[in-house]
Amino acid sequence: MAVFTPVSAEALAGFLDRYDVGTATSFKGIAEGVQNSNFLLDTDRGTRYFLTLYEDRIDAADLPYFLALTTHLADKELPVPRPIPDRGERILQMLCGRPACLIEYVPGVSVTMPSPVDAFATAAAMGAMHRALTDFTLVRDNEHGPSGWRRLTAAIGDRFGAVSPGLSTIVEEELGALAARWPDSLDRSTVHADLFADNVLLLGGKVSGLIDFYFACTDIRAYDLAVMHAAWCFSADGRRYHPAIAAALFAGYRSEHPLTPAEVAAFATLCRGAALRFTLSRAYDWITTPADALVTKKDPMAFARRLTWYRSATHTELFGA
Repeated sequence: MAVFTPVSAEALAGFLDRYDVGTATSFKGIAEGVQNSNFLLDTDRGTRYFLTLYEDRIDAADLPYFLALTTHLADKELPVPRPIPDRGERILQMLCGRPACLIEYVPGVSVTMPSPVDAFATAAAMGAMHRALTDFTLVRDNEHGPSGWRRLTAAIGDRFGAVSPGLSTIVEEELGALAARWPDSLDRSTVHADLFADNVLLLGGKVSGLIDFYFACTDIRAYDLAVMHAAWCFSADGRRYHPAIAAALFAGYRSEHPLTPAEVAAFATLCRGAALRFTLSRAYDWITTPADALVTKKDPMAFARRLTWYRSATHTELFGA
């Protein structure tokens, strides 16, 4: 559920004393993100930053990985907000009892209905990101991969019917099908694994920021593009497919990074896995989020419908050609 840790003026001043960034002239909470407490900070040096306090939904043990990853990408001049070190070169801090980080501000907006132009630019940025990660050596398992699907299914148990009749059958059939054909031999990389449109900032038709790397992990590289395909190429309810966006997505990615013949052949399977992953995580949240939580539950069936579409999609339909 949504969380928000308040930060007093005194606590903020003490925090900023660790940095060479000046003093605060404006400080306000922002609504973006439901996993952490986020603030927009302006200083007397005319510089703007994000300040993030990491709440309990983020495992503090994973934070060094995430911050090393975003620092690596910023060092490679990718459009990724850079974590700011303090005077002692420390990036991860404590503030108001929570792990915290000061982060570079990048301008831009997230679009709710991305166009083919947006899809091309973002997929190109993903391809460039994958190239930049060839020398990133840290490893993190994907807790939302195939073994995670089984854990979530077991945690939901006999409550799938509370989401939609028949969903349990769809999930069990798909778990079996994917277990038999999951392409584990494909090339692996660090992947974002959650590149929905709201995790991209756009400005003037170009990507100004790739954000929210808190599901990043080491997994099949082309799975990253499959997650984007599932997130971007359908209407929000999963009832309409947009082939022009799919075609732009592949053209954009290939402008920066090739897709191997094996990745192309397995792409429908990877998309089915992506659709199942979000069907399950949304179903779990649907049945476990309290009614009074300050967050809007997302319909699991929107991704179950995508899953059904992927099961019968032709190569031409999938690639938007």
